[in-house]
Formats: sequence, structure tokens, C-alpha cells
Amino acid sequence: MRKRWTLQPADEAVVSHLQHVLKIHPVFCRLLAQRGITTFEEARTFFRPEWSQLQDPFLMQDMDAAVARIQQALQNNERILLYGDYDVDGTTSVALMHDFLSPRHQNLSFYIPDRYREGYGVSMAGIDHAIANGTKLVIAMDCGVNARAQVARAKAHGIDFIICDHHLPDGPLPAAIAVLDPMRPDCTYPFKGLSGCGVAFKLAQAFLQKNNLPDTELHSLLDLLALSIAADIVPMTGENRVLANLGLQCINRGGRLGIAALVELSGKHLPLSVSDVVFGLAPLINAAGRLADADQAVNLLRSTDKTEAADHARVLLHRNQLRKEHDQQIQGEAIRLFEATPSHEALRSVVLFQPDWHKGVIGIAAARMVERFHRPAILLTESNGLAVGSARTVPGFNVYQAIKTCEDLLTNFGGHDHAAGLTMPLEAVPEFQRRFEAAVRDSITASQQVPELLVSAVLNFKEITPRFWRILSQFAPFGPGNRSPVFVSKNVVDTGHSRLLKGNHLRLSLRQDGAPPATGMAFGMGEHFARISSKRPFHVAYKIEEEQWQGKAYLRLMVKDFWL
Repeated sequence: MRKRWTLQPADEAVVSHLQHVLKIHPVFCRLLAQRGITTFEEARTFFRPEWSQLQDPFLMQDMDAAVARIQQALQNNERILLYGDYDVDGTTSVALMHDFLSPRHQNLSFYIPDRYREGYGVSMAGIDHAIANGTKLVIAMDCGVNARAQVARAKAHGIDFIICDHHLPDGPLPAAIAVLDPMRPDCTYPFKGLSGCGVAFKLAQAFLQKNNLPDTELHSLLDLLALSIAADIVPMTGENRVLANLGLQCINRGGRLGIAALVELSGKHLPLSVSDVVFGLAPLINAAGRLADADQAVNLLRSTDKTEAADHARVLLHRNQLRKEHDQQIQGEAIRLFEATPSHEALRSVVLFQPDWHKGVIGIAAARMVERFHRPAILLTESNGLAVGSARTVPGFNVYQAIKTCEDLLTNFGGHDHAAGLTMPLEAVPEFQRRFEAAVRDSITASQQVPELLVSAVLNFKEITPRFWRILSQFAPFGPGNRSPVFVSKNVVDTGHSRLLKGNHLRLSLRQDGAPPATGMAFGMGEHFARISSKRPFHVAYKIEEEQWQGKAYLRLMVKDFWL
């Protein structure tokens, strides 16, 4: 399916003003304007993310109460339980808080719920564990804002809760000592996009500030925070951009043994980018909870022995290889099932059920179905006598609201605009398929049914110089709200040196208007080779990356699409 290329708008007056005051290439002024940056001062802040730009943690609702309760627990040597979700954000949160509190407090343990037995969030099994172990304070991270019944039960047994969450509450807040969540309606904290680990970090920052202790202690925890920001796909703006930038510097100094072991096994090389973390490290950490016990991820991140760290990393690598095998199997079966569905071309959604699909992998496979068929997709499997599923969607379409129209069929569901989880009786699956398809058909727009490629600017090959790259690289770290720019170069031709590679990939050598040839890669686009090598002009959309080869750095195009 051909993509729509949409040139992102920019206020031309702002572009002109920035060019006048910054004296940089107009393309960079356009990129800044697209990010809402309008003045010299805003541009300087953007290009120089630093510690001083962080917000005061006490601007967050309930922060005073949270710090006071931790101080009380430390003074009375109370048992503290750190409770985190089983994904990267949750496990990094637990590792961060454990690293922060353990030098001050030995009466400390952690708990990660089992994805299959307990599901997402604070579980009653987790409360039972806290009661049995004499816990007096639970610090829940990356979950808990909707755990009203669980917190109430804990309170009845003399256990207090501090909640560090970043999800939107779906009703009254739990009766916790403190609910730290910038998304709660009464919280005026200026930056709403923190990860769960980010909220835990602000709690640690507030503790130091309250006790007049230097915040340099937090610097060694920034690598964990960068992992969570990258993996949880939170906005790469404001505080997150500052923290991710500082955290990547921490990772690239190579101090934490667990991360170093992951880097080595993932085949990545320092320095890492956000993309390296998202596609290289995060799947390994997530694999711990997808296929088994997520405690392994926390133990890896807290390792102080190189051999132990390597052992934990190898376990995660093995689990991730198994995850890939499940993913490929489910993806292949799902494609065949959908294409065997009568009149599947006319469907606006993909909803498929197979009882033996692996519960921990169906979310990834659903995302693959969205990529292949460009439709909202839900994959369901059987677990404990129920149909459980994961939903993913196309840009702009709110899959959560579509699922909500079917909530009378569901025993449970939750999520957000672009991803959700759901549970229903097995017998409800056919009716859910019918009604979800109707909900999508009624609300999806024509433009949402066509893949879109957002283009930042038109660029000539002659403008891609080392100096251009040095400034472009300062726009990193990239992520939502600060996407890696996509450029278009028009009327380019093959030099005659482009090649079709194994795996349906293209190695490209292109020229334009007498500029030096540009080299690049187009993964999975081998079907275009005959047209490209015909020497007829075409347009190409791409990102620019720096590649290291035999100790030398060179720029290459990472092709996103062709207009042939």
C-alpha cells in the first residue's frame, strides 16, 4: 500500500526569525519551529538539555506526604516492599528505588507480579505477600493509581502505600498515604509525560532535597531512567528529553554491569542511541516477564558482580530468542488466518483468536499485524478459561474507545489510545469480533486507513555534510514529540552501484544534481530494485544516520519509502 507523504507544517515567520537569530541552516529552523520552538532562548534550552532544567519535585501533589512516610519507615526500621510492574518501566523503577534506599535501609525487598497468574498492576497475591512478610510500607511503581481494593485491603492489615504512577486514574484515587501521579486531575506538576520510573526518580530527588543532601547521588541512577523513558515510549520532550540525554551519557560511560552485559550480548556498541535501547536492550529486559519471572531483570540491573551480570544477561537473551520464535509462529498463523477470512479485504479491523497462542507475545504480534495490514488489530488467546487479548492500532485511531463500545461483553479491559489489553468469556469472542469491526467501521476516517509518512523537510544531497550532521545530531535523543526527522530528496537516480541483498534488502548508491553520491539501506524493499536500477529519476524519503565501519564514521540514508 502506497503511503501518503505529508509535509509537516511550520510557521514561516518563525522559521525566518530563527534563521536570523541562530544563523544556522534553514532546515534546522524549520525543524525547531515544528517542535514549537520560537525564540533564541527556547532553542538554546532545547540544544543544551541540562540538570538545571528539571522541575522541583515538590510541585507534585502528595510529595511532602510521601517523603515524610519514607523518613518514618527508615527511622523505625519498618519493612519496605518495592512493588513494580513486569515491563522495562516497572523493573527499572524497582531497581532505581532499591539502589537509592538500600544504602540507607536494610529492611527492604521487592515484588514483581507474575504476568500470567496475577496480571498487570497491584494484585491481591502481592498484598498477601506483603502481609505474610510483615511489610509496613509498600512503594508501588508504574502501577497502583487504580488499585483501590488492593490498597484498602493492605490498609486493613496496617500496611501503608505510596504510589508512583503515570497512568490516568479511572475513578477515585486509592486511600494511599501518597499518590504521586502527574496525570491525576488535581496535580499541577508542570510536566505530564514522566515514565513510572521518572515518578520514582522524582521521589528520590525530593527525599534528598528535603534532607539537604546533594543530588549528585542521583546521577548514577540516570541510566535506569533512560531505559524506562526509551522503552515506555513516553514523550521525548521537556524533562524526559533532559533525563534521557543525561541517562544515555550515563549508559555510554559503561558503569552499570547489568547494562554492559546486555550491550555485549545484544551486539550493540557504545555509544548507544534511544533507538539502540528500544530495539536492542528493551526486548531483552521485557523478555524476563513475557516468558517467565521478571525478577531476573531486576537482579540483572542491580548486579554488582560481572560474572553474575553476564549470567543474568544470558538468561534474558535465551528468553528473548524463545520470544522471537513464538512471535514468528503467531505472526505467521495470524496472517494465514486473516487472509483466509471471507472478504477480509473489506474488513476495517483484525480480530483473531487461537487458544494456544502465547499470552506474553500476542501484543507484539498484534503490532506486526497493524504494520502488515494497516488496520487496528486484536489478537486473543485462552488463559484460565477466558479469552485474553492485546490490541494495537494505526496512527490517529483510538483503539481504547472502540473497545469501550463493547465493554458489556468484557470482564476486564484497560489501556490507552494506541494500545490496550482485554479479557472476555470464550463464548463472547464471535460477538466481540462483529461489534468491534462495526465500531471501527463507524469511526475510522479515510485518512487513517492509508499509511502516512510525515516528512520534515525537502533536502538536497549536497546539503548533507559533516557540519549538517553535527547540528542534526543535537536534536537527539529522539522519541514521541521529537521524532527523528524524515527528509525527502527529489529526482535522484541510481549510480549503477545499488545492489539487491539477501533478505529482500537494498544497498543503495544514489546521486542528485552532481552532488557526491549518497549511500543508504532500504530494508525489506527489494521489490523496487528493478525500477530503481532502470536509471529513471524518483523521489526518496529517509532518515540520516551515522554508521561506524572499520574505525571510521560515515553518513548513510535509512530509507523509509520511495516515490517511483
